[in-house]
Amino acid sequence: MKKFLPILFFFLTIGSFAQEENQDPKKHELTMNALTLIASEWIDVSYEYLIDQESSFGVDLQFGLDSDANADGFRKFSLTPNYRRYFSGKYAKGFFVEAFGMIHTFEEFVFIDSFSPSELRTNTDFSLGISVGGKWVTTKGFVTEIFLGVGRNLFNNNDDINFSDVAGRVGVSIGYRF
Repeated sequence: MKKFLPILFFFLTIGSFAQEENQDPKKHELTMNALTLIASEWIDVSYEYLIDQESSFGVDLQFGLDSDANADGFRKFSLTPNYRRYFSGKYAKGFFVEAFGMIHTFEEFVFIDSFSPSELRTNTDFSLGISVGGKWVTTKGFVTEIFLGVGRNLFNNNDDINFSDVAGRVGVSIGYRF
């Protein structure tokens, strides 16, 4: 009996560790960018799928509620897939670097001469860029993140660098991990 109890304890302990390691963490997140909603009347909703503890894939959908109060003055719509790499020991938390692609529709002024715009033209472009940020997650799954990024438009560019050549990302998002 004395030899049986340590052997039984050993197998029960191994089984409990195996169960702990096999439990899947929460892998989905939904967030809303509170900064763009408050500051510029934009709806910016994000979904993120956590691939593992160090990386994720996500997509953001952004559109304006008021055409006169856009985040950058001229953007009307954007769809932004992204890949994030996390640099902490915790599961998809802490400091991250993000690579993104953004397809977006925006308005820009077309100039005939250097003094007065002739018309407001709507363009669609695709941008590639990079963002940095941080994410905090509570034990109940509440998520808060901040990020800042910039990308370069790949099409519709002319020789002069102007406002419509870049696409920015900024946010203070809140949401839930499930």
